[in-house]
Amino acid sequence: MKLNEIQDLIKFVAKSGVSEVEVETKDIKIIIKTPSGTKGQTIVQAAPVVQTIAPPMVQQMAAPVAPVAEAKAPVVETNNYITIKSPMIGTFYRSSSPDKPAFVSVGDEITPGKHVCIIEAMKLFNEIESDIKGKIVKVLVNDATPVEYDQPLFLVDPS
Repeated sequence: MKLNEIQDLIKFVAKSGVSEVEVETKDIKIIIKTPSGTKGQTIVQAAPVVQTIAPPMVQQMAAPVAPVAEAKAPVVETNNYITIKSPMIGTFYRSSSPDKPAFVSVGDEITPGKHVCIIEAMKLFNEIESDIKGKIVKVLVNDATPVEYDQPLFLVDPS
């Protein structure tokens, strides 16, 4: 990723109001965080880059990013499963509020049109619906955590 692309990304994140964005390529991983309640302050983490980027504020990660395969738990056999992926960047929520039950849990049957989660993006709560029929096998994201576009959220057994 070129320096001007990184600077454009920082400007875009600052204007969009998103609190955290992660971008990862095979060469670099960039994490941009905008702490709530602070105006104009953005924290950027990049690894394994050794170069300092101009304002707002830059922090470098101490160690290179480990390959994703090493960081994951044992892999579940996914050949027969369909993945429900995030249609946007935002914050993943399993229920409509903390005191309500989750939309779906492991073992639940889903049908097309059934709400499976909510993704908050720029103060808008988007209800994500299933496009498939099947049974939830695994929830791949923790509640109230940031998700990326096209990030796997659920594994579904269509049989």
